[in-house]
Amino acid sequence: MTGEGPFEYGVDGPKVIVAGVDGSETSLHAAAYAWGLARRSGARLVIVHVAPIAALSTLTAGGAAVMREAGEAVAGDLRRELERAAERADVRYEFVAEQGDPFSVISRVADASRADAVIVGASAQAGHRLVGSVAVKLVRTGRWPVTVVP
Repeated sequence: MTGEGPFEYGVDGPKVIVAGVDGSETSLHAAAYAWGLARRSGARLVIVHVAPIAALSTLTAGGAAVMREAGEAVAGDLRRELERAAERADVRYEFVAEQGDPFSVISRVADASRADAVIVGASAQAGHRLVGSVAVKLVRTGRWPVTVVP
């Protein structure tokens, strides 16, 4: 190994990290991991919260409004947690909250922000073993490295 330069720690890595957060325990673990990675590498962090639109909720009177309000409440809680975390550690972050299909929104935000990495939590829902989770769909697109946090 003669003639090689010295090994460098922490000089390369993601410069833009997108993390999908839905309020579940695994997504909060993913957000914490992404926050630490962004802090250590000096990366910009884009936290994406997507409130899904449940098809059945639109069939009941006020169902869509209840779903929207619940999504807004989770987004507000996440925004406050991010503000508290930013007081303790200097991380450049952006918070994106939208309604829609989580896979589509996270993919669009990752593409628009030119993400170097996407970080999401593992799904704990049994049905996702049959139809696939957001994490599996993101991995299958193959446009960015995806880390799935348990």
